[in-house]
Amino acid sequence: MRIKDKPLNERPREKLLELGKENLTNSELLSILLKTGLKGENVENISLKLLNKYNIEELKDISLEELISIKGIGKVKAIELIASIELGKRIYLKENKKLNKLSTPKDIYEYVKYLFVDKKQEYFYCLYFNNKQELINKKLLFIGTINQSITHPREIFKEAYKLSASTIICIHNHPSNDTTPSKEDIRFTKSLVEIGKIQGIPIIDHIIIGNNNYYSFLEQNKI
Repeated sequence: MRIKDKPLNERPREKLLELGKENLTNSELLSILLKTGLKGENVENISLKLLNKYNIEELKDISLEELISIKGIGKVKAIELIASIELGKRIYLKENKKLNKLSTPKDIYEYVKYLFVDKKQEYFYCLYFNNKQELINKKLLFIGTINQSITHPREIFKEAYKLSASTIICIHNHPSNDTTPSKEDIRFTKSLVEIGKIQGIPIIDHIIIGNNNYYSFLEQNKI
């Protein structure tokens, strides 16, 4: 059955207007985002196929290629869906940021771990905080090779000055999943800590992210 052949109160858009967003199923919400189906297959069936292949939690990290592999989801629909998911993640994290001061390495890890899922290179981020240890901004500064990132302290502190940040936490991943800091990680962290003291913007932690694990220089009393 085509969506337009359904009674008005059973169509996802009309159901949202009448009953509210919280009363729609996951497939109905996806149907609104996907908009249309194929000849002989309505959009709700396509939504159900997507949810049968990937559970709702997996959609937050789904790729363009994975979406396009579902019959009925072309490139344009896939791009629109990924954009909607990313916007939702940013809104959720923005709300989380207001509720949490991210005061422990564990808090930080839980906040950023999704950024590194399935990454094959090193990604280097900095989190910038005000004097209440409230997060001001998160910024990706460098993407490196499979075993190292090329990070210049100038860029780290330049962003801190732009934001009037009081403290900085550095984060990068080890694609190998071994979160033990390398000699270069240790050298670089020591260098940043010293620069932070001179600049008056301390580096309060450097966290290395693996797959469901992390290493904190602060927790290990290395800062």
